[in-house]
Amino acid sequence: MIFVLVIAAIFTLIGGVHWYLWRRLVRDTTSPGSGARRTGTVLAVVLPLLILGAFVVPRTGAPFPLQQLFAWPGYLWLALVLYLTLALLVGEVVRAVWLRVPARDAVAVERAGAPVAETSPAGGPLPGPEATPATEGSPPPAPSRRLFVARSVAVGATAAAAATVGYGTYSVLSGPRVKRVTVPLAKLPRAAHGYRIAVVSDIHLGPILGRAHTQRVVEAVNRTGPDLIAIVGDLVDGSVADLGPAAEPLRTLSARHGAYFVTGNHEYFSGVEEWVDHVRELGVHPLRNARVELPGFDLAGVNDISGENHADGPDYARALGDRDPARASVLLAHQPVMIHEAVRHGVDLQLSGHTHGGQLWPGNLIAAAANPTVAGLDRYGDTQLYVTRGAGAWGPPVRVGAPPDVTVVQLAARDA
Repeated sequence: MIFVLVIAAIFTLIGGVHWYLWRRLVRDTTSPGSGARRTGTVLAVVLPLLILGAFVVPRTGAPFPLQQLFAWPGYLWLALVLYLTLALLVGEVVRAVWLRVPARDAVAVERAGAPVAETSPAGGPLPGPEATPATEGSPPPAPSRRLFVARSVAVGATAAAAATVGYGTYSVLSGPRVKRVTVPLAKLPRAAHGYRIAVVSDIHLGPILGRAHTQRVVEAVNRTGPDLIAIVGDLVDGSVADLGPAAEPLRTLSARHGAYFVTGNHEYFSGVEEWVDHVRELGVHPLRNARVELPGFDLAGVNDISGENHADGPDYARALGDRDPARASVLLAHQPVMIHEAVRHGVDLQLSGHTHGGQLWPGNLIAAAANPTVAGLDRYGDTQLYVTRGAGAWGPPVRVGAPPDVTVVQLAARDA
């Protein structure tokens, strides 16, 4: 029942937003019965169906090419809807102010105490109802002021939204940026000072981001020359059958102490057991509530908390319970909210993703309400948390205000 209510609420929201867009972009800017009005009305019905198709088709087990057919236009239109709506809401203020400012001629006449007379573009009085109609070939009458304002706001909002989404799409498709951060660990020995971990998360291979995207991420990681690579969840949005070839470039990841992987929530939507096995075949080591000893520190990984619904949740005692507490510890855990368990288990540093940094502004405000840290380095007691914005995108292949990144975390010994 709750699921049905949620779906109904989503449908209502999408319908309401598109009605608002139709009103401001179509009804207020076109003439009744015109071709532009009819075309805009048809689009106002068809485009939300593309969004619903992008969400629903992959969940029906449809062939992968059909998923791609809906994903590209559906998700890009979803991003445009967001920024068109925001731009038009700003435009409401502009519209209200603009329409309240009297026309120059009307103000002058009003100050003189005379009634306002309508004039023709040539300066003479407009013909009355009995006047001779305009001759053929004469210029059409200028649009009303209200229509001019409506069209100006619509054009400005559309241009702003298109530019924003275009830049955000370029940000994703051009590959992740490399960030660098130094994290001092009190227990890290001098011999491990300067150890570099390349942290990558939320690659989100799927109907939109495929093999070329994986290759861009792998190249960005390998260029940093890390000692170790940590993939902290949400690698995929789909099955091994559909996305196995897209993940193939992971085989070429290169680091002195190898690459490690922990599950994210999206792995549990995509066939977690198959993906764990496939990642292992690609030469990446899954850490499923497990730990390995590396020179100078322990590296542990726990399953994502979404695994609790699949009897495969995080087990901190298994991953951390019997370790030597005198050694520094680094925990791979997909979601930042897992930091509280990390603190209880005496972890020195947790590496996470999941938030995308909000991905689409103002999504960072929503992400901040659900996560202790949205992006960057924070401290919780004696435990530090670093959250990467991720290297891909979920849904729309668009990022605004949260560019994709691969982060090189350099560990530092306090006495080095």
